[in-house]
Amino acid sequence: MSRIGKKAVPVPAGVSVNIDGQSIAVKGPKGELSAVLVDQVIASLGDDGVKILPTGDSKLERSMWGMSRTIVSNLIKGVSEGFSRKLQINGVGYRAAMQGRAVKLNLGFSHDVEYQVPEGVDVSCPAPTEIIVSGIDKQKVGQVAAEIRKYRPPEPYKGKGIKYADEYIFRKEGKKK
Repeated sequence: MSRIGKKAVPVPAGVSVNIDGQSIAVKGPKGELSAVLVDQVIASLGDDGVKILPTGDSKLERSMWGMSRTIVSNLIKGVSEGFSRKLQINGVGYRAAMQGRAVKLNLGFSHDVEYQVPEGVDVSCPAPTEIIVSGIDKQKVGQVAAEIRKYRPPEPYKGKGIKYADEYIFRKEGKKK
């Protein structure tokens, strides 16, 4: 039994949910999102929120049950609150700045790196060593943050690079004489 799947997803005030077969559309104050659920689950709207139930009792159906409930939960949270990911830049001379819809990164290369921000995601640089990626789609926010981090992942000796704000970098000791 899925412990996550058993719980109904509460629908906050100001959010409307429309279920049409396997497709679910959610509309809220921050925007609209939709998803198509797999055939192994059934979604229904009740008084306590959106309830997800498996169609059978096989291992695949039970694993899709929890995943589908989490997808619906992320849709509802996205249109009501939104998601954000914070990145920190460590290193001498490493910095970031916004230029229109692009992020300009100085990361110690011979050239500046420009990352074009896709639609549906907002990126801001409140400080030269801080990047905040936000939006209503959790998958897109995480993907953009991962792509920016990929330009210069943190290294274990000095900790230089782009890291998530909540990430711990395991530090290694350097060479000994």
